[in-house]
Amino acid sequence: MYIYSEEEKNRVIYDHDALIIGAGLSGLRVAIELAQKHDVAILTKVQALRSHSVAAQGGINAALREDDSWEMHAFDTVKGSDYLADQDAVEILTQEAPRAVIENELWGTAFSRTPTGNIAQRPFGGAGYPRTCYAADRTGHNLLHTTFEQAMRLGIKFYDEFFATSLVRDDNRIVGVTALEISSGAVHGFTAKAVVVATGGFGRVYARSTNALINTGDGCALALRVGVPLKDMEFVQFHPTTLYGSSILITEGARGEGGHLLNAKGKRFMGKYAPDKMELAPRDIVARAIRTEVLEGRGFEGRYVHLDLTHLGKDRIMERLPGIREICVHFAGIDPIDEPIPVLPGQHYSMGGIDCDKYGNTTLPGLFAVGEAACMSVHGANRLGGNSLLETLVFGRVVGQKVIEYLGSAKSPSKQVVDDEAYRIREKLQTMTIKEQGESLHELRTKLTEAMDDYVGVFRNANDIKKALKVIREVRIGFENLALGEMDQRFNYSLIRALELENMIDLAESIAQGALMRKESRGAHWRVDYPNRNDEKFLKHSLATLTPEGIKISYKDVNLGRFEVKERMY
Repeated sequence: MYIYSEEEKNRVIYDHDALIIGAGLSGLRVAIELAQKHDVAILTKVQALRSHSVAAQGGINAALREDDSWEMHAFDTVKGSDYLADQDAVEILTQEAPRAVIENELWGTAFSRTPTGNIAQRPFGGAGYPRTCYAADRTGHNLLHTTFEQAMRLGIKFYDEFFATSLVRDDNRIVGVTALEISSGAVHGFTAKAVVVATGGFGRVYARSTNALINTGDGCALALRVGVPLKDMEFVQFHPTTLYGSSILITEGARGEGGHLLNAKGKRFMGKYAPDKMELAPRDIVARAIRTEVLEGRGFEGRYVHLDLTHLGKDRIMERLPGIREICVHFAGIDPIDEPIPVLPGQHYSMGGIDCDKYGNTTLPGLFAVGEAACMSVHGANRLGGNSLLETLVFGRVVGQKVIEYLGSAKSPSKQVVDDEAYRIREKLQTMTIKEQGESLHELRTKLTEAMDDYVGVFRNANDIKKALKVIREVRIGFENLALGEMDQRFNYSLIRALELENMIDLAESIAQGALMRKESRGAHWRVDYPNRNDEKFLKHSLATLTPEGIKISYKDVNLGRFEVKERMY
């Protein structure tokens, strides 16, 4: 660690071989892979166990049984992606899945068990086999705690409650990061030969989301500003079943255990939309089905449908879905043992993210991406439930190995370049905090997120997307006149929320521009004005690049493989 003179004591440069931004499952797993060979540290805006990985409920996919296979898992994943997934990356995901699950079991994850003592597996949407391993309905909670314990065992350094403010590049490579220490208000520089972005998704760009409040896409926005494209941003997953009134996730495991979706006429309506899979169709299909039932007047109060678990019985609900029961009791005042759950679709996951290859390499040497912040792309146009937890652990290890390889020949970065960037960020933040009168942070954020809900949701069309882009540009202009009011330098969460909003504006524009340019319907992106899939023009990944004129969209080919592109039916 290099420290400046006493007069400049707030100006600190921390030095590590590798720095990981984000302490969820993917960031932790990269750090574990690096820790025995290199000086690695994790920078996170919340303590690790508050990372959003803890909220994953339903399970993690792996072909563990003799009558299942990684090839079957891969086919389900590629088909579920509406053939937009890169098949070489999917093969890594599915081949490495059993190892990832067994590794975490050996670390201490308390998976649910069958009567014979094997890891229990339940069916999930879009899967041809019940391969989703689970720990009741708190799978992410169990995995995160277990993985964090391993990081602590290895003595990995954590910078808790540091907000990353910029990535630093020099001579066309990454050289470090700047970050705001929330407890003091000081901006510090971090030099690193390699930086891994593992900051998770950006669901809070939408008003109704299952995501934690911290999921504002900070790492994706920082990568965009340093010249790295974002890929497939228009593909936003809307989970079919979020709790009406609060948007809290109601796990797909509830349908995997046998839950039924009912409209206001008391009918199981999924037979019209996916007669073979019913409630266990992929999430995009189920979400559109629910929205269609509501829009056509068959929803309760014109807003939601019911998820009925009552026929499962008390014992099964208490054993397999105890967390869901608690959520319903505390946040809706109902007991799913006796009453159906009111549900509607809500933003849940981001298939898009930082453009990278199957090893996490971005277009900027030394900068890697992993987890939901990355787009490799293993999910394509639609993610299957149970594959997100799997992605974090499989590619956390894979990316960690690639970082080790990169560090073998990487040169030491310049402290001066990082310090100069830290100085620029201090000036920027000072400018943001001195304005006494101007636009309201809360009003701007609400305007942005509600526009995304209203105009870039489950169903989309050109006119609505253009309305969203107009609002986004108005919010961008308003942000330049933002006033945060009186505040203390320490624990200045008004400033943090403002920096998050700045990131959300860029990401919202990337989503909307990608949605406008993709004139087809594929996976979670459904254009009512272009209702058919168009493989001739759009069997391609979109790339969003930040230019002085705004977000520009280009395209590149999907990596195809053993599975032929076909019509997607369930």
